[in-house]
Amino acid sequence: MLTAKVALITGSTSGIGLGVAKSLAAQGANIMLNGFGDAAQIEAIRFGLEKDYGIKASYNGVDMSKPAEIRALIAACITEFGQIDILVNNAGIQYVAPIDEFDDERWDAIIAINMSSAYHTTKHALPQMRANGWGRIINISSVHGLVASINKSAYVAAKHGVVGLTKVIALETAEENITCNAICPGWVRTELVERQIEALTDNSGMDKISAAVELVSEKQPSKEFVTVEMLGGLAVFLCSDAASQMTGNALPVDGGWMAR
Repeated sequence: MLTAKVALITGSTSGIGLGVAKSLAAQGANIMLNGFGDAAQIEAIRFGLEKDYGIKASYNGVDMSKPAEIRALIAACITEFGQIDILVNNAGIQYVAPIDEFDDERWDAIIAINMSSAYHTTKHALPQMRANGWGRIINISSVHGLVASINKSAYVAAKHGVVGLTKVIALETAEENITCNAICPGWVRTELVERQIEALTDNSGMDKISAAVELVSEKQPSKEFVTVEMLGGLAVFLCSDAASQMTGNALPVDGGWMAR
């Protein structure tokens, strides 16, 4: 379905971003990876995408907190692949503390990476999409782009900002064959969450299955985690013709969190 399309996914060397990259590659899209990590592991991921899905994959490890590097990332993707058709803004970091104890530098970093990077990537990718007459922009926000939780002031502010940015981009491209939507996951079972489950297991004495249910049940009535494959599947749908009139939406994938 996406054969010959080019997808740039920020923060895609692990977790949600990698899951989305695999889902898009499975539909034939060529992939530009971005993110931090061990060089050998990243190369194995890149090579694996090419081997498993028969597409071309590349990697660019620019720092998503730096606008000049983001601009260079977009230029490098266009130079290597000739175009950018799908932009997935997924890069993100987290830090938790009460607002009066929140570290100023961590605030600035979270706003830069979780929100401002989506502005910079879109700004520089959009002219290419317009020239080609087709584009899909998918911003990975969060349920925390719709509601708040304590001790997450920067994350919640950034993710709310991403939802607002999504709406503006959608309106500015509404008469073109370009859409912009935000995916808002709840609890996703990533490596980071696995570490939280293990910590709860160690501290509570619960077995791992019980600890996982305890953790997710606080927010998600389904008592089940979202998977990266679910989010990848939604990203694929948003790139399809069936979703061509879906734009400016914030789409929760949250096991009923937002229904409360």
